[in-house]
Amino acid sequence: MKRNGLMALIVFSFLSGATAPAQIPALPAGAQTKWVVAGPEEIVTYMIFDPATVAGRLPEYLRFITIGELAASNVPWAMEHLQKFPAHADWGISFLEIVRMKTFTIDGRSPIWPKDGAAALWFARVAPSDPVGDLGLGKPFLALEFLLPDREYVAYMSGKGHYASYGDVRLSEDANGAWLGSIEAEGLGATVTFSPAGEIDRSGSAGMQMIFPPANSGIGGFVRIAFAGHRVRPCGESGSWKFKGVHPLAKGMILGDDSFQFGYDLIGGAYRE
Repeated sequence: MKRNGLMALIVFSFLSGATAPAQIPALPAGAQTKWVVAGPEEIVTYMIFDPATVAGRLPEYLRFITIGELAASNVPWAMEHLQKFPAHADWGISFLEIVRMKTFTIDGRSPIWPKDGAAALWFARVAPSDPVGDLGLGKPFLALEFLLPDREYVAYMSGKGHYASYGDVRLSEDANGAWLGSIEAEGLGATVTFSPAGEIDRSGSAGMQMIFPPANSGIGGFVRIAFAGHRVRPCGESGSWKFKGVHPLAKGMILGDDSFQFGYDLIGGAYRE
């Protein structure tokens, strides 16, 4: 996969970014909780997946955005991918990240992080299942996984109306500036090593997203987040992701190069439907 072909997806579909420095967009009124994130450091990669592996997680009011529809809209990387893998036309698109944060609070409470503790997010691009449906402000995503290494905080998030699961997630940097990330969760083991290199994109993307919980989570409503200040640095060498287990993540396919992202601030909150 050519890096330039994927960058349009990264910048426009996932970050919803602006090219000029921007302030965090104002959230609509009505948030039931208050999220604060500051000082993040994260590795981000982009993954396609077979929707059949996560069918039970998709709410009936949502559908996955597919590679086929992107190809039909002349998105270069999607067109190129389907030439090689025509059977992937109905596959979904998503991002996977491991992130550690100086600050992560919901209503003033933070997780108790183990050494090098981090969170792992696997979010898929979705759209309303009704073609004329309107989900509201923010680019919509379905939280296929939100893993944290603090069981009590996972329970706290659920009580606040936020989807999360337990997973032993770590992210560390060695003396040479190389990073190691790992995820251990039910049915899943994953590791990645990467070394940021090259010029930093300091354009400072800003945007808003809606994060819906999976259908089988028992969580209602959704989370809306707003952010600004992304800094993005490519990896000097492609991140070496390795997966094991029966989890749907282990059955997906990584696209393009990883990136190291940092420097942004984020606010958010839970909204009831």
